[in-house]
Amino acid sequence: MNALVARRYGSPDVVMVREVPDPVVGPRDVVVRVHATTVSSGDARLRAARFPTGFGLLGRLLFGVFKPRRPVLGVELAGFVDAVGSEVTEHAVGDRVLAMTGDRMGAHAERCVVSVDHCVVALPDDVSFEDAVTLPFGGTTALTFLQDRAQVQPGDRVLVIGASGAVGTAAVQVARLLGAQVTGVCSAANAPLVRSLGAERVIDYATTDVFAGSEQWDVVIDTIGRASLAQCRRVATPNGRIGLVAGGLPQLLAAPLLTWTSRQRIGAGPAAESPAHLARLVEWLRTGAYRPVVDRRLPWQQGAEAHTRVDSQRKVGSVVLTFEAA
Repeated sequence: MNALVARRYGSPDVVMVREVPDPVVGPRDVVVRVHATTVSSGDARLRAARFPTGFGLLGRLLFGVFKPRRPVLGVELAGFVDAVGSEVTEHAVGDRVLAMTGDRMGAHAERCVVSVDHCVVALPDDVSFEDAVTLPFGGTTALTFLQDRAQVQPGDRVLVIGASGAVGTAAVQVARLLGAQVTGVCSAANAPLVRSLGAERVIDYATTDVFAGSEQWDVVIDTIGRASLAQCRRVATPNGRIGLVAGGLPQLLAAPLLTWTSRQRIGAGPAAESPAHLARLVEWLRTGAYRPVVDRRLPWQQGAEAHTRVDSQRKVGSVVLTFEAA
């Protein structure tokens, strides 16, 4: 089969179309014929070995010292089940599914193997693959940080820093669906979109320093890792909750200590890849309560261009790669 392969760390041009072996299905696996996937900020960081502060050595040890240990990147996909393992009863060949691959990665290929014990959900016929594939990375992150860790309640005031990216657009919508009043921080150009997703207010980071004022929010979620922990704590209420989606090692280590020694609760670390979260997002999408945000759709062969777009830090929502029917 064909796939997008990064055999070394570097700029987007290391991503090339190559033939790779077909996936081998295990007893609790399904093989999915991929119709849509995305290039996320996580994919771009891994391709470039651009790990968060303090994770450089650990990142290399986990993902490959000199080159990516798994050269076919990608963690979210939508398509048809092509084969099932001997112990799989949850899905059958021909089922439409949405999945996350976790540290197996491999979604940037014509076919991908996924464990049914990880994160695979059925996809209704009235939800397109291209729309659905925008949900996993951003949506499950938003639900983990807002619902599970911050325990957002109706009426809470939520500040979303980086409100126009894949996680940010999801966080604005999830916070609204949980009953919160949302303020988004993004560029002026993206303000209309963020308002349309449910933000009651939008702050243009180019003209207003949100951290310089006296206003505070019940929940502060930094989706892009641009703010310091001290800045986030300053704009959170004394009993506020803070979510650090892209925090570095110093923030990760400080979070439990500061949570223990202050009234503020700080959540950091990887988001849960939860089938329950994914199923809830699919239902919101199916009913029109949640809106997919797509920066652009590209044929999968243009993976290097997709990585370039993500590296520009100007994408809005998700960059989707589409595969022609196999």
